[in-house]
Amino acid sequence: MKAMLLAAGRGERLRPITDTLPKALVPVGGKPLVAWHLAALARAGIRDVVVNLSWLGGQLRAALGDGRDFGVRITWSEEGPVPLETGGGIFHALPLLGPEPFLVVNSDIWIELPFSGLELPSDAHAHLVLVPNPPHHPRGDFGLETGWVVNRDTERFTYCGVGLYRPEFFGGCRDGRFPLLPLLNRAIGARRVRGELYSGQWSDAGTSERLADLNARLRALQ
Repeated sequence: MKAMLLAAGRGERLRPITDTLPKALVPVGGKPLVAWHLAALARAGIRDVVVNLSWLGGQLRAALGDGRDFGVRITWSEEGPVPLETGGGIFHALPLLGPEPFLVVNSDIWIELPFSGLELPSDAHAHLVLVPNPPHHPRGDFGLETGWVVNRDTERFTYCGVGLYRPEFFGGCRDGRFPLLPLLNRAIGARRVRGELYSGQWSDAGTSERLADLNARLRALQ
């Protein structure tokens, strides 16, 4: 299986840190966020990793190189000066990801989930990892019913930024800038999205406050 790390975004919520540093290189627990993910991928036996680039992409490329220092092989997906958003960024990288299911991980999260335990059933186009709703996102995103992700107004969980996808999930898309949510809603409506609830350690480090909280938690564990 190949993996894609989403690292092209501007990181608006982390400004001013991300004015001069790509969000994937923001340090947490003594090393860049992206380094945690690369180490986890290598432990899971996932060696081929696609990383998308836009904002301050040259810094990211210089820091990670070809990935050998992290035990992986990195291929770069260049998006140009304007990031293509999540949906457009993944679609743009499909030629690099190949015909088989692949793992997608947001670079601005921290999670202890072992990636080797994730599976995409044959009857689904996507498999999402959901978590209990954090204080900053109390309404959540999706519900779960016997392993299927559903849209409903109550008993919802939060998409943690980790998912498995088949290329078929992006059927009918065209290269360009577009979000992932409409595609998820389309696939959920067609009963093509499986999911699981993860209750372990996870953090969305997308703001300076949450980044500080995560650093404090990791320091306490060291």
